[in-house]
Amino acid sequence: MQTELSKTLGVEHAVFGFTPFPAVAAAISRAGGFGVLGAVRYTAPDELKRDLDWIEAHVDGKPYGLDVVMPAKKAEGVTEADVEAMIPEGHRQFVKDTLARYGVPELAEGEASGWRITGWMEQVARNQLDVAFDYPIRLLANALGSPPADVVARAHERNVLVAALAGSARHAVKHQEAGIDIVVAQGYEAGGHTGDIASMVLTPEVVDAVDPLPVLAAGGIGSGRQVAAALALGAQGVWLGSLWLTTTEAELPSPKLIAKLLAAGSGDTVRSRALTGKPARQLRTEWTDAWDSADGPGTLPMPLQGLLVADAVSRIQKYEVEPLLGTPVGQIVGRMTSERSVQAVFDDLTRGFEEAVDRINRIAGRGGQ
Repeated sequence: MQTELSKTLGVEHAVFGFTPFPAVAAAISRAGGFGVLGAVRYTAPDELKRDLDWIEAHVDGKPYGLDVVMPAKKAEGVTEADVEAMIPEGHRQFVKDTLARYGVPELAEGEASGWRITGWMEQVARNQLDVAFDYPIRLLANALGSPPADVVARAHERNVLVAALAGSARHAVKHQEAGIDIVVAQGYEAGGHTGDIASMVLTPEVVDAVDPLPVLAAGGIGSGRQVAAALALGAQGVWLGSLWLTTTEAELPSPKLIAKLLAAGSGDTVRSRALTGKPARQLRTEWTDAWDSADGPGTLPMPLQGLLVADAVSRIQKYEVEPLLGTPVGQIVGRMTSERSVQAVFDDLTRGFEEAVDRINRIAGRGGQ
């Protein structure tokens, strides 16, 4: 599964794997793909440094990258405390009432939330980059549009390619104009923040719009057949995130959550603003239903919503309150029916890819096995 882009980066397969788990990122790169560590959960630079040290020790010299979340426009002088103060009391009460209705215990006294959205704050992301650029990362990806111009320049000075996610051809063109090297065309089916256009439509639109920039297809891809389809649409690789959540190397905090993922079908997700304030595809739960209900107060814009629900999400996860327990995940969750190693996932992807290519060759009268 090689393309011009994968050859440029020195990887065997044009499979880019986004994950918040260092062990998964390293395993993806060792398996011949390109592991990309999500940095949004690292609020302390020392924590990111620790995990990048670990990846360096376990990646066997293979290339890897980092994914950050930072806006192109700067909000000068805005602190987390400033943002917290903007949250209406009625929304805080709604969270308290919902958690009480399901009997969710409080965190222990002095125990801080393990899930914060401060990673969406620009200065936090810049601190992450101060750490990351001391490592031999080959790719910097940004999930909130094009990074600021000085960040793109800083990456290019270090021979680091820059990627940005796009949910429309219009957004992709803006990335190209901002000097981005790779566009990730993220379809409606994907987990996390998505737009409104499905991958089958979006990928060729973006490929045509930004030619000759390389495009990665994201959303609804979890088999070798789907990888082959993405390349047939003009992509130079695929960007996979959800598929790794049920790998044995992942560090999901809850056996109940893993069980929910394994049991879920492709129709068991929903695009909801409940987690961050922007539409993000995730497991549908009674928590998302509560926020999306006409009886609720409505969600707040990013980053207010993320800060509002941070403690609640930590409590739900810690105590494994099954009706409320969820995670960002794409519609491909319907294919995630067993726990497998990252290597086993790659074996399945490559085998399925070869079978798909052989099938097309036979249809085209070009032989094949």
